[in-house]
Amino acid sequence: MKVTVNLSLLNVNIFLLLIAVLLMNTGCNDRPDETAATGTEIQTKGFVDVLDDELENILNIHAEPEILGKGFQWTEGPVWVEEHSFLLFSEIPANTIHRWSESDGITPYLNPAGYTGDSGRGGELGSNGLIIGINGELLLCQHGDRRIARMEAPLHQPAAEFTTIAGTYLGSRFNSPNDLVQHSSGSIYFTDPPYGLEGYVDDPERELDFQGVYRVDTDGTVTLLTDELSRPNGLAFSPDESLLYVANSDPGRAIWMVYDVLEDGGIANGRLFYDATEHVGAEPGLPDGMKVKNDGYVFATGPGGVWIISPDAKPLGIIKTGEFISNVAFDAEESTLFMTANSYLLRLKL
Repeated sequence: MKVTVNLSLLNVNIFLLLIAVLLMNTGCNDRPDETAATGTEIQTKGFVDVLDDELENILNIHAEPEILGKGFQWTEGPVWVEEHSFLLFSEIPANTIHRWSESDGITPYLNPAGYTGDSGRGGELGSNGLIIGINGELLLCQHGDRRIARMEAPLHQPAAEFTTIAGTYLGSRFNSPNDLVQHSSGSIYFTDPPYGLEGYVDDPERELDFQGVYRVDTDGTVTLLTDELSRPNGLAFSPDESLLYVANSDPGRAIWMVYDVLEDGGIANGRLFYDATEHVGAEPGLPDGMKVKNDGYVFATGPGGVWIISPDAKPLGIIKTGEFISNVAFDAEESTLFMTANSYLLRLKL
């Protein structure tokens, strides 16, 4: 059987098909491409492990932590500086504070940051916890200098010029102040485990035989609030400042405690908030740094990652990265969570 083909009609159909493909490709290219816009591929590390459906009201459960920087020795103490739209974080062994911004990435900010002596000591000598005080100044936990200090320089022009806010208790030097939070009264609450001592608990320079939670008032008076925790670490107030949460980073008692804050600034009625001891060892991490959102939900680093816990102590989920996460910080809108995770700086867009 003879078949007759209309070549003109066939050519027209091929032409129309090519036009359609070109239009489809043009439409795709019109969509915003974040990778193309930044010129770099966004790398992620980890996921959100959902433990309770309530978590979907708190964050995007499908979001993945983004890598902002890596290759550090041990990162800690992130704090968002809203005035200048950058994040500061400590690299403890390097005795350095770094700065991250969307426009410039990561750049050195301050060195020395935690040890200003001239002897060649090692260990975790740098700064740890950082906060922006109610007067707009940078406040630091300095491991090497074993004190709570204030940087005497503008935030946008840092300098290693410090004033001691608190360095001793009853004449004895602190172990190594670890984390801090400021009350609206101006008083600073902080923890003092032995992690910054070069010889740890057996350091010959150690002067206190306990690990305390303290308050230093605006007049410089230092008050011991409790010495009952073996490794007090991160701490945070509830939104109304009626409660103080404190992490205990002891593998044998990996817990978060909560205390009532009294009118005179003291604490009372200490009780267990949540016990994660059974999870220690299965995945990296211990109760360490924490922050409390304005709605009362607790974001606390612990075994496996960042635990999200409701105000009534119900675990809702864990942000897992496969790394030991030391601390967290929110931006001003609480739409982004920054995480210092061992050698990484990460963020999760909530």
